[in-house]
Amino acid sequence: MSGYTGTVPDWLENPDVVLLRDVATAVVRLDEVVRLDSFTLPYPPDAQRALDGLVLACLRGGARPPAGIPEMIHWCRTRPLRSWPLDALPADLFSGGNRLIDPDSGKPTQLCGELEVKGVGNSTGRQYVQLVISEAMSACRAANSPQSYTAFRRLLVTRPVLTEAEWPDISTDLYLDPVQFLIDEIYAPVPAGAGGEGGGVTCARCLTLLTPLVGGGWWCERDRCRHVGPPPFGRRLPVDEVGELRQLRRPLRQFVTGPGHAEVELERKLRRLGLTVEMWPGFDAYDLRVTFPDSHVWAIDVKDWTHPGFLGRSAALVRPEPPYDEACWAVPHFRVRERGDYLETFARERPAHAAGLRLLSDEQVVDAARRRLDGERGPEARIAADSSRAKESEHA
Repeated sequence: MSGYTGTVPDWLENPDVVLLRDVATAVVRLDEVVRLDSFTLPYPPDAQRALDGLVLACLRGGARPPAGIPEMIHWCRTRPLRSWPLDALPADLFSGGNRLIDPDSGKPTQLCGELEVKGVGNSTGRQYVQLVISEAMSACRAANSPQSYTAFRRLLVTRPVLTEAEWPDISTDLYLDPVQFLIDEIYAPVPAGAGGEGGGVTCARCLTLLTPLVGGGWWCERDRCRHVGPPPFGRRLPVDEVGELRQLRRPLRQFVTGPGHAEVELERKLRRLGLTVEMWPGFDAYDLRVTFPDSHVWAIDVKDWTHPGFLGRSAALVRPEPPYDEACWAVPHFRVRERGDYLETFARERPAHAAGLRLLSDEQVVDAARRRLDGERGPEARIAADSSRAKESEHA
């Protein structure tokens, strides 16, 4: 059977998919401890196990295997996954340009992280993020201050880079007082030369520091920015003028700052329509709580995943509190443009207990809100799945 359909046998149990998850795990674990282009013997067990499996798969298929871990890493950086000699790999599982390592920066791609996290459990980076967010929630609950938690989340999204001159403002912000102990830890000094000679330059789109490339030019760590085109320069931050630079630690930039931009961008578009939007209500029960003039309420969770199949497998109904009338998940529209079957794949792969969960692009959400404000009450003005269809799907 070509392609993947979510039917038995499960495509997640496909031996070549399992193998790629092992390789992705090795790549992420290597990157957590060393630079991918500079690791030395002895190799970590995860990496050696992935190499052994890849060599065996190549030999079984009559293909030349990588000669060692450095060549396996080279494959991850230079070869799209669809070109790997893995005969059992479902043909339409990955798009043409999907790689495990970004060819420009040498860093693991977002897809690589999704494969690793969903394949073997949480990475060290994901665990760090969960600990930080959990500590922030506990501190803000103890202070009985949901506003402090919202301020903290917004800080991680809108201020991933801070200068020495800006630090006192953050340190004395009363809303951030309950989580100040975390802020002192999660913002780390930027290593000399990491952002370029004499300081750094931020991306005007996602606000993170750009990385200078060896051959010239600049690289942005966010998938969305690279999809749009070369990164536009934002703030220029020469050290002799702004002092020491601090930036959020990488796991927070990857798992909170990046997806958070999609959340606040959707917030901005909905507010422009005149709607009331509460961010991360109920200590992050979901991302946006949108209230219409007639008190009708939408609950929206924003996701920004490369692979719709893995996103579908993680689907779960939006938590019921704070209460709402309709709920959905939303994904940045560029993901749908990049992969035309994104929404259909998500719907096919979501589990039965989430059959009533609908995934929309952020543009579809805004269009539905506009239609509802214009007085429409049909399917195009709703974000929730049709209840009768959801029940049919559950019993299919």
